[in-house]
Amino acid sequence: MTREKLSPEDTASLSWRALETRVGLGALPAFHRAFLTWRGVAGTDEMPLRRVGQRVEAELNRLVQSGQATREGEDWALAPGTLGGFEAARPYLPPSGASAGEAGASGSSTTS
Repeated sequence: MTREKLSPEDTASLSWRALETRVGLGALPAFHRAFLTWRGVAGTDEMPLRRVGQRVEAELNRLVQSGQATREGEDWALAPGTLGGFEAARPYLPPSGASAGEAGASGSSTTS
């Protein structure tokens, strides 16, 4: 059995916060609800928005526990392939050949 050599794009992690930036503020609540539904969380349509945010963070922390992500301050670095099958994320994922860490980089900062 031979092991394929991975390119930098295949091994680069994806910043969750950069992904959220690409989604945009207007579409973020629906994106978060879709993420929770994809992760198997029931009743997301009835959840208050604040609870949705809490559950998203809980699911991201579960990804950390399973080794599919790492926590980096207020961000999560998702391992390659972690969002495989999550169709709602597809339009917002960085294009092939771009560094995953650059996703959402628009020259403006979201931090104070």
